Amino acid sequence: MQIEIPFGSGTVPAELPERTIVVEAGERRPLDPVHDLEETVAKALDAPLDTAPVETLVGPGARVTIAFDDLTVGSFGPVRQIVIDQLLERLSAAGVSKDDVTLICANSLHRKFRPHELAVVLGDRLVEEFGERLVCHDAEDPDALTDLGQTPSGHDVVVHRNVLESDLTIYVNAAHARGFNGGWKSICVGLSSYRSIRHHHTPDGMSMSLRNNRMHAMLDEMGRVVGQHVKQPIFKVDTVLANPLEVAHMVTGTVDAARRATLDVLTRSFADRREMTSEPLDVIVYGIPDWSPYAVFASMNPLLTLVSSGLGYLGGVVQAVGKPGCTVIMATPCPEIWDEVHHASYPIVWREVLSVTRDPYEIARRFGPRFATDGELIDRYRHGFAFHPIHAIMACYPLKRLEHVGQVIVAGIENPATAHHLGFESASSVEEAVGQAERTHGPTCRIGYIRHPLAPRTN
Repeated sequence: MQIEIPFGSGTVPAELPERTIVVEAGERRPLDPVHDLEETVAKALDAPLDTAPVETLVGPGARVTIAFDDLTVGSFGPVRQIVIDQLLERLSAAGVSKDDVTLICANSLHRKFRPHELAVVLGDRLVEEFGERLVCHDAEDPDALTDLGQTPSGHDVVVHRNVLESDLTIYVNAAHARGFNGGWKSICVGLSSYRSIRHHHTPDGMSMSLRNNRMHAMLDEMGRVVGQHVKQPIFKVDTVLANPLEVAHMVTGTVDAARRATLDVLTRSFADRREMTSEPLDVIVYGIPDWSPYAVFASMNPLLTLVSSGLGYLGGVVQAVGKPGCTVIMATPCPEIWDEVHHASYPIVWREVLSVTRDPYEIARRFGPRFATDGELIDRYRHGFAFHPIHAIMACYPLKRLEHVGQVIVAGIENPATAHHLGFESASSVEEAVGQAERTHGPTCRIGYIRHPLAPRTN
């Protein structure tokens, strides 16, 4: 079987045994893009669920906050700009002055974005018009955060003070990755702090499940606390994409109603991962493109490539389709390059944490407090466009999948020592890696090639 595997900035040819099964990791049913995005947005804003249109919710003198997904959300079309423009028109018709509207990029613990970077999704005009009223969330700014106490389960709830002080808060979601995005995650993560986020961003806590999502169950509980303190319910715009550039579906309404409607669409679009193969696989093969949501306008690094993307985003099918003790073969050159401006804490975690342990629970317990409170690195998050230092610790959490995987072989890696640093094996080619796996599992072992939709590049 001759295939082209994603490999860094391109692809690499590989010959796999004829018995290899091709597993499609994309959508079960492709979604068609809407023909007229302006009209789609207008219709969604005309008919919100469980609430009235925004222009009837506020009047002259009202203060409004419009928050929106940051650029780590893989939506590279004009959805944010078009939605915000139409919201501003409706608010103006209601008598709300543009001077009383604040735009907030809900970047959470991700890095802040420069004005010219925000202009990629907002357009130059909005960036110029709003000036200092366009801000990135700062999860370490005590003056910008409000502590609402704890949920009945004892989880801290901290949100941006604008959510509580505005007469209306609107949130523009730009895309969904299965069940991961949307809902109260937009507010209780995107506009929150590590003190709150630490409860669900754990090796066991994060989930992309469309049903019975444990992370969103906790976020819903946090959202109920937020709902008790806002002046009126948060107005949500939720988006399902046909592809990274085009919209397939849009719904507006209260946070809970919009999420329910969005999950209905997503559930019909995605297959259950455990239905991807009739029998579990011994060997799982896939390539890693030179892209990550955390490397937009930045470069990849070994931690993002091999763990966050390799075992995380792209390895999400491993437990569903692989046997316990299976072999994972990742194809990537994985050059050891570190962007120390945007990923300031990543090389430190690589050198000082992953050389000590690859147990994600130990990493969180033993090293999490240090990076969560590192003053110098936090200053680089607040003022230097770096990811919050705790983010590199969280990027280690997909190592949990090693509980299910017997071995990981990195095929085509430039420096084998980079793979060995994580306890992974290396091979010069995919074919060599398959040969190694066959010596482990036998010459007739079940092999699957996971065909992921190629992630787009924006830099």
